[in-house]
Amino acid sequence: MLSRLFAPKVKVSAHCDLPCGVYDPAQARIEAESVKAVQEKYQANEDPHFRARATVIKEQRAELAKHHVSVLWSDYFKPPHFEKYPELHQLINDTLKALSAAKASTDPATGQKALDYITQIDKIFWETKKA
Repeated sequence: MLSRLFAPKVKVSAHCDLPCGVYDPAQARIEAESVKAVQEKYQANEDPHFRARATVIKEQRAELAKHHVSVLWSDYFKPPHFEKYPELHQLINDTLKALSAAKASTDPATGQKALDYITQIDKIFWETKKA
């Protein structure tokens, strides 16, 4: 009887702890663009102090990009999206791996590859927003 007294009167659900509903692959893209830009600047500068700072920044930005892609995967995309876009799981996995490769590399080609994957996620994301 006591449990019924304190039971919630209204049942609610949300996709995250604070249901803001604000998702956008642009967050991941901006961070990935920073990764590629830092990789290019790293290649153009021989100063070891500059390169050390660039490496730290590149790794931080790559990790942020991975975070934003992971949030899209875990919080935004739902089963109907994965049914309509069966390649989405693999695309996100490939994106995360590309971002890890860019994090570990100073080659701008790895940054570009991550950006190319994020562009594909972006396309699917905006198609789901139209539905």
